[in-house]
Amino acid sequence: MNILELRGVSMTYGAVKALQNIDLAVKQGEWLAIMGPSGSGKTTMMNIVGCMDKASDGSVVLDGEELSRLSPKGLTAIRRDKIGLIFQQFHLVPYLTALENVVLAQYYHSMPDEAEALAALGNVGLGERARHLPSQLSGGEQQRVCIARALINCPQLILADEPTGNLDEANEKLVLKILHRLHESGSTIIVVTHSPEVGEHAERVIILEHGKIARTTTGAKLHKSA
Repeated sequence: MNILELRGVSMTYGAVKALQNIDLAVKQGEWLAIMGPSGSGKTTMMNIVGCMDKASDGSVVLDGEELSRLSPKGLTAIRRDKIGLIFQQFHLVPYLTALENVVLAQYYHSMPDEAEALAALGNVGLGERARHLPSQLSGGEQQRVCIARALINCPQLILADEPTGNLDEANEKLVLKILHRLHESGSTIIVVTHSPEVGEHAERVIILEHGKIARTTTGAKLHKSA
């Protein structure tokens, strides 16, 4: 079963064709990596799939919903209810603790539950750091707070934009281990990355060039531990 389908998706900004006639289907539970050089259309595709932008042409269907038919309010609801976003820049609220940052995501989705938020932080190895501010956490710890925040509302799709881009090798391995664990539990994951080392952990890798899918490969470390 496909959770996501892009059918003839194009995106133009004035004279610039950021995406050109993209056809892509992502199966429920699949781990997909989107790679390519700067300017290839990776960020544009992520913004469309993540309900942060609408395609100029074509259709995007996420969990049975045709996104092009939705209002901005409707797109916000889909992003809130069905997508877990993990950003390279973390985007944590600096004056809130790790726990409060996770609870905030619950607040916008349903009902805050501190015990659930603590459990989510525990699942990424941060149970003892829950009361710390972002400034008191390392980059790797902040990224793991982002992962806990992304997962707290049980999204149907996890969308990660360069999730290890600001991390050292040790923390990159920790984040990849978490992604492997999520994949093994049945989560659907799309990772946008420049890193071949990150891309090879996915089941499938699509390479974008000049807004088109140039080729598709299989991750070299399929089902292996990070």
